[in-house]
Amino acid sequence: MPHTPPLIHSLLDTDLYKFTMLQVVLHQFPAAHGEYEFKCRNHPDTPLTQLKQQLEAQLDHLCRLRFSQDELDYLRGLRFIKSDFVDYLELFHLQRRFIDVTEEGDQLAIRIKGPMVQAMFFEIFVLSIVNELYFRPLDTVEVRSEGVRRLEDKIATLQRFRAEEAAGQRFPLLIADFGTRRRFSRDWQEHVVERLNGTLPEIFRGTSNVHLARKLGITPIGTMAHEFFQAFQALGVRLRDFQTAALESWVQEYRGDLGIALTDVVGMDAFLADFDLYFAKLFDGLRHDSGDPYVWGEKAIAHYRKLRIDPASKMLTFSDGLSVDRALQLHRHFSPHIQVSFGIGTHFTNDMGLEPLQIVLKLVSCNGQPVAKLSDSPGKTMCSDETFLAYLRQVFRISSPR
Repeated sequence: MPHTPPLIHSLLDTDLYKFTMLQVVLHQFPAAHGEYEFKCRNHPDTPLTQLKQQLEAQLDHLCRLRFSQDELDYLRGLRFIKSDFVDYLELFHLQRRFIDVTEEGDQLAIRIKGPMVQAMFFEIFVLSIVNELYFRPLDTVEVRSEGVRRLEDKIATLQRFRAEEAAGQRFPLLIADFGTRRRFSRDWQEHVVERLNGTLPEIFRGTSNVHLARKLGITPIGTMAHEFFQAFQALGVRLRDFQTAALESWVQEYRGDLGIALTDVVGMDAFLADFDLYFAKLFDGLRHDSGDPYVWGEKAIAHYRKLRIDPASKMLTFSDGLSVDRALQLHRHFSPHIQVSFGIGTHFTNDMGLEPLQIVLKLVSCNGQPVAKLSDSPGKTMCSDETFLAYLRQVFRISSPR
């Protein structure tokens, strides 16, 4: 098997929300212990077990990386990143002993177990490495040409929208790259982001990838992920109160910054039951990541109106398996009533004419207790303990899927 050169060159080559969540963990529950499990939701043509040896070597390299002084200075310049957190990152490196790769039949098993200040930082790196190792043998001139053709078609579609419809819209179309975890390769993601930034300055608002944001001088985008909320299911608060505890923790850390809240850890209805006037005023908006986006968005608008908050003062961010066409449809539907933005992942960074991998690396346990996400989309729920899952459904009065 030929040697694969290192795929991750910088610890900034991850999504912004890893830093924003890590800062809260370090400041508010530094002793928390997390366990994460890898899952591939589709059936790739080549078994992922064939990547094991290369993946092990890539992880060895990843765990030798440190933040450079220039990278630390960049982080220190972000308004919401605190000085003591950057001091911590100056000493930081990932510990190899916390991640284990094995084979279970024809499945690749990746497990991360360790303090959350370490464990949570592996996810994006691992997913992007698995993706690039899988697609590297398929990386041909023909595949790249098809990727370029598709990207240019997307840019042309967005340019047509800008020329023909944008002036008539109440709120502007805002799109960001959210594709690090599912990218075809590191250099392809950079090409995509450069092209979008260069050709669509009024529409393209940034990237979740901190390294690319720094390198290209654009805005890094992101707030929180499901794991942040899930951890609070095991952090000593009453289970029924875990969402309000997580939201309050975020408010105390960022005090008005990073104000887009994720809604689908136990479903939109259960989230809105906890998202009272206090939080609705403090947070700038909500992020959709599962379930029917139209139903979700209408519920959000109705909730703001019920609280006598003008929906036009808030933002809905959509990030669930979006394409450019889907984003435009949602924008046309919602922008007369509320600000909208879109985080597009695989459709930007891995649309090459090949079937993408549907891989995730999810928190399944915190402090020795099971945690879960009850997704609004079938197949996205992930939990290793059916008893806890049933209890969580009971607490939040969510019926079991048929």
